[in-house]
Formats: sequence, structure tokens, C-alpha cells
Amino acid sequence: MSNPPDSPTFALPPFDHVKADVILRSSDGVDFRVFRLFLSLASPFFETLFDLPQPSQAANADMEIEDGLPVIPVSEGSKTLDSLLRFCYPCTLAEDPAIDDFREIINVLDTAKKYSLDAIQPAICKSLFTPKVLEANSLRCFAIAYRARMQDECVLAAKYTLREPLVPGWFEEIELITSTELLSLLTYHKKCSEAVQSFKGNLSWIPNELTPGHDGSCKCSPPPYASSPLDLRDWWKGFMDSTFLVLSDSPSTETIKTSIEKMIQTVRQRGCNRCRDVAPGRLRELDIIFRNKVEEATSKIKLDLNY
Repeated sequence: MSNPPDSPTFALPPFDHVKADVILRSSDGVDFRVFRLFLSLASPFFETLFDLPQPSQAANADMEIEDGLPVIPVSEGSKTLDSLLRFCYPCTLAEDPAIDDFREIINVLDTAKKYSLDAIQPAICKSLFTPKVLEANSLRCFAIAYRARMQDECVLAAKYTLREPLVPGWFEEIELITSTELLSLLTYHKKCSEAVQSFKGNLSWIPNELTPGHDGSCKCSPPPYASSPLDLRDWWKGFMDSTFLVLSDSPSTETIKTSIEKMIQTVRQRGCNRCRDVAPGRLRELDIIFRNKVEEATSKIKLDLNY
């Protein structure tokens, strides 16, 4: 633990209250004047600590007293301690902080675990497990959730990782999990991919009216391997093949959305007049059906959490 300066500074409100009954001093020398009641209600650790008989200053020369209040040094820095205490305090006195730094979230979660503040972990994660953050940092979120042993958040983050390739690139928080835990995620990813690929061979789930040429009006040239005019048109077959190829690596509904939009642009540029007119609308209808099919398949796959 680093040595605090000789003259500690004071924390920001509400941790500077004149009626506080104890001082927590951070490792970088910031004094947090807090109320024992709030911390005791949030943490059995603090409840036990504050229930212990407090020796008088005369009886314990090592105990520091500041403004008549006992000073308890802690190993956490002021930034982490400030965030942690705001989660402990009533919302009328301190709003939950918005933590957008991954390393700081890890520090706060570790500190919450250290002080048995289990009840505030969900609140801490609310600032992290939002769609916007998960979309951009699903693997990092998974690692943090796994380390904190938060099952629901692990499952949610794992679902978002399906947007990523099967073999992920390096990310800083990978050091928070073991190779076994990473393997669990990769196995989940692979099983989801296999589940999606299982319905590639039978496209009967696609309504006929959403396929090109079902009414005989499509004039797109059929591929040379077509056995009859009723075979799928070239762009349609290419779309299905390319979509399932990407789904094999990223079995997510977002993969379909991206593929559909690309195909709409292709049809508008290269399709016959009839396809350019009707295909975009039909492809967007297919988008909904296709996404539901992928969601149904992947939702049956369970993530194996080894804790």
C-alpha cells in the first residue's frame, strides 16, 4: 500500500459531511467522511468492523483520530473508493457513478468483493452491460463478468460475442480468465455455429413468395448449372451461400442484417427490372424470418459456466 501524504485532502461531496462518524483514508491520502450506518447496511464486512469495540485514543496510540473521528486506512485509491462508496450510499445523497473505464470497473468489482458488497455488483454492472458497450466490447465484458462470477451477465456477453469471429483477437481482459474459461466460450460459439448451419440444407422455412422467380416474372439469368428454370437464381444462391459462410464464423442475427443490406444493394445494381422492384421488400421480410430462425437455434445452446 502506498504511503499517503502527511496532509490528506478531502473527498468530494457527499463524503465531506460534518456529521459523519468515521473516516476512510484512501491509499493516495484522500479522506472520505462517511456514515457507518450506510456502509454497515451495504456490507457485512463493515457491519462487523464497526460492531467491534473501538479502543480509546489513549489506549491505542496507533489509532489516528481526525476531528474526533477514527481514521481507517484502506488500500484502494481515491478514484476507486469514491465510485464504490457512491454505490453504497442512498440515491438521494449520491447517484450511481457512470464508469466508462474497463480497468476501473474491474477495480471497483474487486473491491466490492473484498468488502463483501455483493448487493451492489448488479448496480456496478449496469454501467457496463449496456447494448452500446456490449456491441463494441463483448469479449471484454465477458471476461469481467466471468471473473466476477455474474452468471446472467456472462450469458448476455457470450450472446454478443457471436457477432465476433470464432477465434478472437487479443484483448486486455483476456488475462482475467483461464484457458478453461475461454475454451468454454469458444465451445459455446462453435455449437451455435453448428446449430445455425443445420438448417442450411433445407430452406423450406423460407416462404415461397419471398424467393426470386416464384411467380415466373424474374428475368435474371439462371446459373449454368441450373437443371430447370425453377432453380434458384444466381444472385439468390450466392446470397444464401455467402450468408451461411459468414454465419459459420459469426452466428449472430447481426450477420444476417449486414448480409441482407449488402444483397439489396447488389440486386438494385445487377438484378432484372422485376427483382430490382420487388426484391428489397422481400429481402427485408426474409430478414425478420431469418433472424428469428437464427435466434431460435442459438437460444437452445447453453453456455457451460464452470463455477
